[in-house]
Amino acid sequence: LLKQLVQRDFKTKYKRSILGVLWSFMNPLLTMMVMYIVFSTLFKSNIVNFPVYLLTGIVCWNFFSEVTGSCLTSITKVYVPKYMYPLSRAISSTVNLGLSLIPLVIVMLLTGTRLTVRILLLPFPILCLFLFSFGMGLLLASMMVFFRDTQFLWGVISMLWMYLTPIFYDAEIIPVQYMTLYKMNPLYHIIRIMRILLINGVSPEPKAYLLCAAVSLIPLFLGALVFKKAQDRFVLYL
Repeated sequence: LLKQLVQRDFKTKYKRSILGVLWSFMNPLLTMMVMYIVFSTLFKSNIVNFPVYLLTGIVCWNFFSEVTGSCLTSITKVYVPKYMYPLSRAISSTVNLGLSLIPLVIVMLLTGTRLTVRILLLPFPILCLFLFSFGMGLLLASMMVFFRDTQFLWGVISMLWMYLTPIFYDAEIIPVQYMTLYKMNPLYHIIRIMRILLINGVSPEPKAYLLCAAVSLIPLFLGALVFKKAQDRFVLYL
């Protein structure tokens, strides 16, 4: 059932699309090109290897945004285990994430970024990104069933969240007094590890892995707990 749902979601996304799966390649690249032009010319970004830095943030954010957005409206009246719907959406988005990593590697090669053996550690932050996004997806899916305004509120919150995530700017610009609060953003830790592995070609400090795992597992646990407690009442509000 899960396999069928993932296949359906993947096919539905590209239904009647001329480029089809190619959009998984084109979307992050086109976004990167626009942001690169803006922030490398108008705002004069001094970030080292800015194309890879920028594309890494875009790929991670796009995945998080896609998972949460698709999970938000995933619950239906069809009688199957309810968690299958958000899980299938998350897995379907993971396929798109895998495809979007291809242009990231291409940009790394074009910019002369050295590929090291540390790239083999990349599955760890990707797994953390999946767990965190899925946990948020479960929470949003539960809220959406009872409060239809959730989708509109999430649109505003996600836009704010994007600007609070170091996608196109360096986190160093954040004032010191706000850094503790700023680092409570799980995406900060996930994207930071990915950039260290890809751009610097080294492994971050052990503390970074522990923080990344913690900020991913806690939202997953909370999302699963809320979803489990609420799922029996979904049918009354659908």
